[in-house]
Amino acid sequence: MVDIAIVLVYFGFLVAIGVLFKSFSNSTSDYFRGGGKMLWWMVGSTSFMTAVSAMTFTGHMGKALTGGFAVATTVFYANALGYLCNYLFFAAKARQMRVETPLEGVRMRLGPVNEQIFTWANVPLSVLQASIWINALAVFTSAVIGLPLELTIIVAGSVVLFMSLVGGSWAVIASDFMQMIILTTMTLVTGGVAIWKSGGLTPLLEAGLPEQPFIGDGYNHAYLFVGWFIFMFIKQFFSTNNMVDSYRYIAAKDTKNARKAAVLAGTLMLIGPLLWFVPAWYVAAHYPDTSTWGLAGLGNKVADATYFMFVSREMPVGMVGLMLAAMFAATMSSMDSALNRNAGIILKSVYQPYFCKNNSESHLIFVSKLLTALFGIVIIIAALFLTSLKQFGLFDLTMLVSTLIGFPILIPSIMCFFVRKTPDWAGWGTVVVGMSVSGFIAFVLTPEVLQSILGLEQPLTSREYTEMKSVTLGLIGHMSITLPFFVCSQFFYKGLPAKREAEVKQFFTNVDTEVVVEDCLQSVAMDNKQNNVLGKMVLTASVFILCLTLVPNPLWGRMLFVIIAAILALIGTLLVRSKRELETTEVKEESAVA
Repeated sequence: MVDIAIVLVYFGFLVAIGVLFKSFSNSTSDYFRGGGKMLWWMVGSTSFMTAVSAMTFTGHMGKALTGGFAVATTVFYANALGYLCNYLFFAAKARQMRVETPLEGVRMRLGPVNEQIFTWANVPLSVLQASIWINALAVFTSAVIGLPLELTIIVAGSVVLFMSLVGGSWAVIASDFMQMIILTTMTLVTGGVAIWKSGGLTPLLEAGLPEQPFIGDGYNHAYLFVGWFIFMFIKQFFSTNNMVDSYRYIAAKDTKNARKAAVLAGTLMLIGPLLWFVPAWYVAAHYPDTSTWGLAGLGNKVADATYFMFVSREMPVGMVGLMLAAMFAATMSSMDSALNRNAGIILKSVYQPYFCKNNSESHLIFVSKLLTALFGIVIIIAALFLTSLKQFGLFDLTMLVSTLIGFPILIPSIMCFFVRKTPDWAGWGTVVVGMSVSGFIAFVLTPEVLQSILGLEQPLTSREYTEMKSVTLGLIGHMSITLPFFVCSQFFYKGLPAKREAEVKQFFTNVDTEVVVEDCLQSVAMDNKQNNVLGKMVLTASVFILCLTLVPNPLWGRMLFVIIAAILALIGTLLVRSKRELETTEVKEESAVA
């Protein structure tokens, strides 16, 4: 009952965030990107949280049991490298596009036809990914408190839908910050307990890692793993640096805040994996027989409940509820971003240019909320459908979808910044070529065909084939065929119509020009409002967590709650006290407004 109460209180926080930030959205720009006024710590938190979901603590944890250190951490360190590239290049370029939604940038650079193709290729994909994430959350929650998967999906999806619907991007990104704080503090404490109970990190790794500690079990041909490892970094580079996913940074106050946000996200992604997977290896050492976990109802997905096993068996009473809140936090941040982004894309790229006869902001915000509700319902229905897919592991399904379906869209979305003179058909042509490559890999390259091509004496193991198909083969095909197709299209460039030439010129003028918003009364007031509202929310959360010291636990267990509450209280206090005095701020004109 304590754990359920904690989750309900957390849901109450999400609802409160939606209500508190309702007044922040007075236009579609506010609703979809916070009006381009958000500070770096908010933007950085949403960048980090959109790369983390309950998959991190279900599918990835299951992979950590047998996959070795490299498999467990590669995706996240590849993300960290991607965020470094954000800092060096893409975060600034994304903010400097000066758009409200990512697909508006596609229209300027690649034309209206590509805008529509990218819209209808990307939106269903993001809906599918969000439904996979929320399905993973339901798997975890079902194992923890015995609720049916379907009920968990409906309840969690409805809470996120309400928050996104009422508060828009302000609520979405503010909740991401709250969820980042909860997630990082919980995993920090949990990882520390696992190390403490093992007598140190070295004994834990020696006992918990598989026989092949780096690559794990299930590989007959080690060089195939090397290929997977390398191509995973390439894949994540494209996943974190592309125009379609630029919604992470278009909400930033200015170029400097966008780049600082990338630093925050990258730093968190470097630190997180150091402790995220420690409990999984503790479980591998102390609870190796999954048949004794009492979770037979999960079937072949029982390993996805690895993190729960540690928290429920080794952590104090009440910690399961906080971990559930952290899992909800991770997945909801991914789902709410998909809701807000997709609604914005459809409004700005489909409804407003082709069907809207009333351009008033009140009408557009009304339609925005209708679209948000629609996407929320679709994501929930898709997640319910995924509960029937027992033959796929969630980790491998995510990798397969993002590599074979999503990657062809990403190539022109990043390469168009570097290859400046291309015909408009280069965008949709690259997607068509990429989909053809993906189709060949998905339906033609069977294990037997691959074994024959590679000249292998031993047959491919199930793990080797799955990881090759979901990552390595897709990247080889796209990097050797799809990407060169876009690059070579510049040789067919013969100029564009005058209107399109002007749009492309404006696009590159924008992305090459820094966004600088100098301090003025309005700007400083908005900064203070962000700091004050979020600081008080974090302080309130710390009080609730401190109350958990009243739950009967040994002294060390009660002290864990004190530590978590103290970390949240420190962060909340720093935010509230960061208020800048308006009367001492020199009033200046904003030198660049976007």
